[in-house]
Amino acid sequence: MLSTSTGYAILALSCMQEHESGDWVMVKEICQRTGVSKPYLHKLIHQLTKSGLVISKRGYKGGVALSKQPKYITLLEIVEQIEGHKWTKKCLLGLEACSDDRSCPAHAFWSKERQKIFSALTNITLNDFQKFEATDGKRVISLENINKILDKDHS
Repeated sequence: MLSTSTGYAILALSCMQEHESGDWVMVKEICQRTGVSKPYLHKLIHQLTKSGLVISKRGYKGGVALSKQPKYITLLEIVEQIEGHKWTKKCLLGLEACSDDRSCPAHAFWSKERQKIFSALTNITLNDFQKFEATDGKRVISLENINKILDKDHS
């Protein structure tokens, strides 16, 4: 459902603190914590910086940081920055012609489920992921684990 890029973006953001805390994190450190390759992570960080979720600072004592407190960043906000806004409109079966006017057999089911997913992503914050990671002292390193968290918290 969500792309690997979205999972990696959530992982990367969960390694950062709000910029006002003064804790700038180097992209290299995020790579080490998450297992995401540096070129791929640079691309994601650039996208998240353009969207305003991340602030970057070059030079000595530079790095990246969150533009606001993690408790104010929802997973929906992150997903939409990576996936775009059209991800919520896609047919479950990938049919281009599927719409409210001409719906496929899975349309009614998917519309309900999509609303549940939208609601869950709105209610889960980046702070929730940071708390989760703090309980074990390890970084979540796969999209599968993120999906398990989403399923557990909202089933």
